[in-house]
Amino acid sequence: MINKTVVLALGNPLMCDEGIAIEIVEALTADAGLLEGVDFIDAGCGGMTLLHYFEERDKAIIIDCAFMETEPGTIKRFVPDDVTSVKKLSHHSLHEVDILNVIKLADQMGSCPGEIVFYGIEPKSVEQQQNLTDLLQGKLGEYVEIIKQELVS
Repeated sequence: MINKTVVLALGNPLMCDEGIAIEIVEALTADAGLLEGVDFIDAGCGGMTLLHYFEERDKAIIIDCAFMETEPGTIKRFVPDDVTSVKKLSHHSLHEVDILNVIKLADQMGSCPGEIVFYGIEPKSVEQQQNLTDLLQGKLGEYVEIIKQELVS
């Protein structure tokens, strides 16, 4: 049975702070017993497979590293209507996709959750490195608590 709420972590853990969402979902998964009725998914770099994660859901929480022109480590909550994508697509890969276009497609297919929430986290560094920067690592507990609050509200 599919839970009605899904938390999707987008990102690449091989690119430093680009892996922050995956770390958050791993920490939330450790407390999954406290958060029944929620699926936690490492969705990697996303792509069209995100459509499958939306099916039969009432709520989707999408967490990702995001360049928002704020202080590194800042976390912001958005809904799709608040966001404008500035992603430049090269169209050389089937995995390359804009999340807003995936949401539009899910809506057209009738499989879009009624509520979608984004949490963007401003990175300090996005470079080839497997570990988060000390700044984001130090804020991991804060980010986890923010997502938990979203889940219980």
